[in-house]
Amino acid sequence: MPLLENGQLKEEIWQVAIEGEALPEGNVLVPLARLPEALGRNSDGALGVLLAPDEDVEALRIALPRLTAVQLTFPIFRDGRAFTQARALREHLHFKGVIRAAGHILPDQYEFLLRCGVTEVVVPEKTDVSMWERAHKAFTVAYQPSILNEAPEGVALRRYLSR
Repeated sequence: MPLLENGQLKEEIWQVAIEGEALPEGNVLVPLARLPEALGRNSDGALGVLLAPDEDVEALRIALPRLTAVQLTFPIFRDGRAFTQARALREHLHFKGVIRAAGHILPDQYEFLLRCGVTEVVVPEKTDVSMWERAHKAFTVAYQPSILNEAPEGVALRRYLSR
């Protein structure tokens, strides 16, 4: 599956661990249940976790310093739990690694994902990337704070008027 980062296609560097099979060498994403096994592996590759919407990010607290990536899942486009998970990873757990979003995601949600701390989005094969690029550039004003540290519209306007 193609990856988007900042509205541009990016090469996939991760392998997903298959249930019931040995962990692959190299950069691997494992389900949360296999994290203890993966932490004990002897590999030069990076380690990431696949986090389901019903799994608590707090379960990653101890392992986060050893993780390079966390992939969050959107089972359907209107299930917003992954937005909350991304914000919790960035704001409460101070995770500095890659946060990926995968599953049923619409281009209209792209900018909101970025504002919550997501850095990469897994998109379906043969996706028209121009739709995602337009969605990335469509919103130029923020009305609430985000992890991107932009000033919300009202704050920016008040600063401008107070000059």
